Amino acid sequence: MEILPDNCVQVGKKELMYAGSVGLIIYLGGVIFINRKSTTSAKMVLAEVAKSMTADNVKVWVYPEGTRNCTGDLLPFKKGAFHIAVQAQVPVIPVVYSSFTSFYNPKTNLFTSGKIKVEVLPPIETKGLTSEDVSDLTDRCFHIMRETLFRLSGSPSESKKSS
Repeated sequence: MEILPDNCVQVGKKELMYAGSVGLIIYLGGVIFINRKSTTSAKMVLAEVAKSMTADNVKVWVYPEGTRNCTGDLLPFKKGAFHIAVQAQVPVIPVVYSSFTSFYNPKTNLFTSGKIKVEVLPPIETKGLTSEDVSDLTDRCFHIMRETLFRLSGSPSESKKSS
């Protein structure tokens, strides 16, 4: 959390709060927890987050897949982050990490040595977008981030796989 930009908070699922010492650390680090099992509650929290973004110049770090993923590909994105960005009329700044599948064993939950590449992509504007545009924004971000993931990870893109 020390590497996050100033005035930046992360969003995480409420269950992480109960993950022992990790839960305590992220709670103390200011993570905003959402209850993914209650759509109404999650939407209320995210609406407050959107207000804070504009009123207090808060930046929000969201993991749009909504869960961990050990496949070397992206899972479909949840739309919450994109609703927030459109509500607050702030740009989405995609940050992509290369895959860690070559040095992580999910069966033993152990990492060996390896490197993660990180790339911050150009901002994607949301000014003038409405809730009707959220699906297209989500899809656009997904495809840009997926191509970057494949490039950073040295994996062939889906389009190259099918040819």
